[in-house]
Amino acid sequence: MMSKVIILVGTILLMALPVWGQAPATKYWIYFTDKPTQGYDYRQHLSPQAIENRQKFGLPLVQLTDMPLAPAYVQGVREVAAGAGTGVVCQSKWLNAVSVRMTAEQAARCRQLPYVKAVEPMGRRVQVLAASAADPTEYGSALEQIGANAFAQAGLSGEGVVVGVIDAGFLGANENPYLQHLFDQQRILGVRDMLNPLKINHFSERETSSDDHGNTVLQMITGVQQTKKQYGLATNARFYLARTDHGDREFRAEEDYWVTSMEWMDSLGVRLINTSLGYANGFDKNEDNYQPSQMDGKTSVVSRAAQIAADDKGILLVVSAGNEGSEFDWQVVSAPADAQGVLSVGALSNQGLKAYYSSIGPAQLPYLKPNVACSVQLMAGTSFSAPVITGFAACLMQAQPNASSKQIFAMIEQCGTLYPFGNNYVGYGTPLASRALQYIHGRKPAPGAAVVKAKGQYDLQLKAVKDAKALVFHKINERTVVAQDLLSPKKGRYKIMPREGATRTTVAVAGQVLEIVWQ
Repeated sequence: MMSKVIILVGTILLMALPVWGQAPATKYWIYFTDKPTQGYDYRQHLSPQAIENRQKFGLPLVQLTDMPLAPAYVQGVREVAAGAGTGVVCQSKWLNAVSVRMTAEQAARCRQLPYVKAVEPMGRRVQVLAASAADPTEYGSALEQIGANAFAQAGLSGEGVVVGVIDAGFLGANENPYLQHLFDQQRILGVRDMLNPLKINHFSERETSSDDHGNTVLQMITGVQQTKKQYGLATNARFYLARTDHGDREFRAEEDYWVTSMEWMDSLGVRLINTSLGYANGFDKNEDNYQPSQMDGKTSVVSRAAQIAADDKGILLVVSAGNEGSEFDWQVVSAPADAQGVLSVGALSNQGLKAYYSSIGPAQLPYLKPNVACSVQLMAGTSFSAPVITGFAACLMQAQPNASSKQIFAMIEQCGTLYPFGNNYVGYGTPLASRALQYIHGRKPAPGAAVVKAKGQYDLQLKAVKDAKALVFHKINERTVVAQDLLSPKKGRYKIMPREGATRTTVAVAGQVLEIVWQ
């Protein structure tokens, strides 16, 4: 018999629902000039767990971004936007803003309100990364690559860690045999549907074709068979779930649902959140599309909120890099994977190179994106690589409960197969559980990285390696890749030639990484 699940209805954040069947008004962000600070008591707005987390990690208990919006401002906007199919939808304390469905005439009136700082249309839709489900029997490749057995032998399974998952729906999770333990052991602490806050049957009521996407994502974080075969690393973690995407209504902006889900989870003290949603291009109106140059960690609302989560709230946000890597007019990571403070995860092919669809880091960024990468079933997308790393992070949080989220972030990067020579194709490569355990026990992994200078050609000879193939990344600078190769040895020798335009080449083989600087 399945255990009872606590369902939390989002009536506080979601103030008005669309009137289905009527032509919807345009959605806008309304930003306010200020907010009241007098009489604020953080204990009324943060859970005991959130308060404990902030005290533990030295984060301020009183933050302006936690304080509620001015009720009079919200009411003033509500009065202007009154009408059929219009009204306030979400309130964001972090952004000091509300999202509103209203007409252009109502928007113009809102701009005249003395306490309104800005009015921005939200004609952008959310794109679910990899809507197709993957075959669960093929999930093992990612865990094998990471060396998950090392965590299992060390007793690390995410026990004591609470994970938030923001996705497109969790249809069928209660009937998924790989997730049965979550229900039997009451490990799902709460569920919110931000689009339909009155929904009761979160796991059995289908609304869109993407409603089961989060089910598979959840499986990749925590899935386990009754035979104890793992499909996710965090088999003993607990979860809060939020649905923020209406798969059949992708023409409608949904960034506000994502932001309010982040705020909800933060208020509950959740320190680790996975999201396999991204915002990029392909919107109904071309003028509403983001441009690749806007993937700068500062332009999109979700990226700004993600940075607040990392800097002010102590949250480790693990995000899919995106599936636009093969799109000629895009290629780069989507928001919020562009935010500096989030852990962006790319996808690898079965051979260990960047999967053709996996989005790359914009060359103009002063920081590395993606941060790491791992293998998934080839066509499954980065949606299902991010949750693997989320499970990895949960194990580290269990092992190091006093480590901050930023320390866990750095540790995951440092456990990567390419560290310290990351690139904008695969970041620092795949984090290895064996390396993580060395850090946990206070031992840095044995040096396996070196820098050499060469001109025209470099011959790498490894006596103990016979047929291992080398991963080769040719770069125009320290991070930006121009080509990737898979190189086979000849009599134990790898002959490495620079590609045109390359000033550096990273070679990874047999647990070693070499940075060649071409002269």
